[in-house]
Amino acid sequence: MVSWKGFRVGRSKTAGSRPRQTPRPLPVSRVELGDFTPDLDVYLGLVAYLQLALFESLGRASSITPSTRAKALTGVVATSTLERHKALLAEIERQGGDAADVMQPHSALIDDFQRRTGGGDWHESMLATYVAAGLLNDVFIRLAAGLSADYRERVVAALELGAETDERELVAELSLAIGADPKLASRLALWGRRLVGDTLLVARAAISASHQSADDERLEPVFTELIAAHTRRMDALGLTA
Repeated sequence: MVSWKGFRVGRSKTAGSRPRQTPRPLPVSRVELGDFTPDLDVYLGLVAYLQLALFESLGRASSITPSTRAKALTGVVATSTLERHKALLAEIERQGGDAADVMQPHSALIDDFQRRTGGGDWHESMLATYVAAGLLNDVFIRLAAGLSADYRERVVAALELGAETDERELVAELSLAIGADPKLASRLALWGRRLVGDTLLVARAAISASHQSADDERLEPVFTELIAAHTRRMDALGLTA
C-alpha cells in the first residue's frame, strides 16, 4: 500500500486477467503540469538518468529472454531507450552542463526504483517497461510544458523516439504470453499493482523536484490521472489493475 494525503493506491482482492477489451475511458480532467516543471538542469538530469537506468535494465533482461523473438524485441526497445538517452545528453551539453554531474544527484532515487521494479523474469521486466517506464515517460513529456519553447520541442521529440512503436510491440508480445498461460496472467496482474506505487513515488519526486511547496491538494488530480493511465495500460493487456 502506498499513500499520500489526498489519494491512495491499494491492491485489489482478486488477481488475474479478464477478456481483453478496448481500454475504457475514465472520467478524469487532465491537469497541466507546466506549473510543476523542475529547473532545466534538474529536469534533464533526472530524465536522462532514468533513460540510462532503463537501458541497463533492458540489457539485463536480454540475458533471460524466453525466446529468440523476445530477445529481438528487447533489443529493439533497448535501442530506442538508448537513443532517447543520447538525445537528452545532447540537451545537457547544449546548455553547457556536464552529463555525469547533472545526472548524479538523481542516481539514488532511480537506482532504488530500478531495484524495486526490475522484475524476477523477462515478462515482469517487460511489464515494468510498458507500465512503469511508459507512465514516467508520459509524466516527463507533460512536465516539459514548463520548459522554454526551444527546449520543450527538442525534449518532447527525444522522449517520443520509438516510444509508440515500442509500446505497441510490448503489448502484442505480452498479450500472446498472457493468453497462453493463465498463471502468468495472474502473476503479472499482481506485479502490475505493485509497480504503480513505486512509479508514483518517482513521479512525485519529479513533480516536486524544484517545487517543494507543491502541496498534496494541488497534486491529487495529477495522481488520479496517473492511476487512470495505469489502469488503461493494464486493460490493454486484459489484466486487472
